[in-house]
Amino acid sequence: MRRKTFLPILLGSVILTSFSAPHHSGENRRAAVRRADVIIYGGTSAAVTAAVQVKKMGKSVIVVSPDKHLGGLSSGGLGFTDTGNKEVIGGLSREFYQRLYQHYQQDASWKWQKREEYGNKGQGTPAIDGNARTMWIFEPHAAEKVFEDFIRENQITVYRDEWLDRAASGVQKRNGAIRQFRTLSGNVYEGQMFIDATYEGDLMAAAGVKYHVGREANSVYGETWNGVQPDARHHGHFFKAQISPYKVPGDPKSGLLPEVSATGPGEKGMGDNKIQAYCFRMCLSNHPDNRIPFPKPDGYDPARYELMARVFASGWRETYNKFDPIPNRKTDTNNHGPFSTDYLGKNYDYPEATYERRKAIIKDHERYQKGLMYFLQNDPSIPADVQTEMKKWGLAKDEFTDNGNWPHQIYVREARRMLGMFVMKEADALGKTNVPNPVGMGSYALDAHNAQRYVTKDGYVQNEGDIGVHPDRPYSIAYGSILPKEQECRNLLVPVCVSSSHIAYGSIRMEPVFMILGQSAATAAVLAIENNVTPQQLPYEKLRAVLLKDGQRLELQQ
Repeated sequence: MRRKTFLPILLGSVILTSFSAPHHSGENRRAAVRRADVIIYGGTSAAVTAAVQVKKMGKSVIVVSPDKHLGGLSSGGLGFTDTGNKEVIGGLSREFYQRLYQHYQQDASWKWQKREEYGNKGQGTPAIDGNARTMWIFEPHAAEKVFEDFIRENQITVYRDEWLDRAASGVQKRNGAIRQFRTLSGNVYEGQMFIDATYEGDLMAAAGVKYHVGREANSVYGETWNGVQPDARHHGHFFKAQISPYKVPGDPKSGLLPEVSATGPGEKGMGDNKIQAYCFRMCLSNHPDNRIPFPKPDGYDPARYELMARVFASGWRETYNKFDPIPNRKTDTNNHGPFSTDYLGKNYDYPEATYERRKAIIKDHERYQKGLMYFLQNDPSIPADVQTEMKKWGLAKDEFTDNGNWPHQIYVREARRMLGMFVMKEADALGKTNVPNPVGMGSYALDAHNAQRYVTKDGYVQNEGDIGVHPDRPYSIAYGSILPKEQECRNLLVPVCVSSSHIAYGSIRMEPVFMILGQSAATAAVLAIENNVTPQQLPYEKLRAVLLKDGQRLELQQ
């Protein structure tokens, strides 16, 4: 159906139109054309730092966020920061953690425990670093406040619950550059430069930029730890005992238990379409006045957790190894062990799925994880010592208060990865090379979670895909890894779904790094506008000078 012509009414940088467009939730909203120098799509931590940087450099910016809450995983439960070497975290990323330090210097921030009772445990670094005035471990609501403060102080325009129209006509390009994109509400966003700061890479994909989903074969980039890795046992996330995967132990004719794949793992080193598992990083509390018992989810079926019962029956007792403490008697609870919060094999289609399908996948993850926690607290097959301890925990009553105390962001550990001007590879992320034109640094281990659960040739259950290989040294991240090839798109930067192999992304995919790359992408976008060039043609020395001036750390011993 052809739209009627209309006359725009110009109001500042927003053009209001005389027709109403359908919003994805079924509402009718007045459509608008909104313009800025830089348009950022996404509500992640990278989106916020990118927006702040654009504003600090004197250009206009609009954040178009499908999320209502800003900060992605950093405000969505991942409070036990994967720092690696904290000395390579600079710029606005470091400022984020410095602001959290200031927050926890206030007595009012310690509601459920005294500061001196908290301890100072972080991931490879003290939680509270008094010398650097940084706080690496934090509550979700505290992180969200910092992101909102960044937005408010810099007077950044944010449109929330705005979802990219991923139809063919949703993104309009001219001469190889994005001119505008439309959201499902009908609003249109025009800019000179665009940044895709989503975990999924939807704008990148809609703009025609090439990307990869899944694990490459080791032969593609000359790697060792990519592809199928059935023999890797780098963490404790595998079945250490011989446990039957069948409904009747030892009887294949009885059928497989839930959560076990009927297909084998594949050949070592070969590529596939599998991605590492997702989960929710739950914020739990053991304070009697701030905990909510785990609810029994709709459709709860204890049979789907039979493998968990068998793991306990084998003598396993590592239930609380990743109940990582954050302030105020809370946790950042992550996956740990052979059967845990990671929902193996249920996310393969997520990266390219429709919004409706993604919503269903997320809901399925939520039901699985809530069911697991309810099972641990209530099922008679759980050992008494574990169940007694589990009943001390519940969802934190004062977190995620508009979402039933459940995290608003699923942990998208990996989705699309761009095939850009430079592909970060295993050797680069292990610190064995010197990459060209660095725009940030990483230092965390090559960390990939399991991708599948299968039956071994001996008839036992096992997981596959868990990798943890530490780099020789902190490494630089190439400018070309956040740039599409110029012939594919001339005005887009991608700081989250970066150009990287699966296994290199296992290290790059950390929240401090996303904030670093968000700032660097924004810097390049503004400089490209000022120099009237594409980001691909921007002289690196100009970019480097501004990054260093703004506190970014680009290489060792700079």
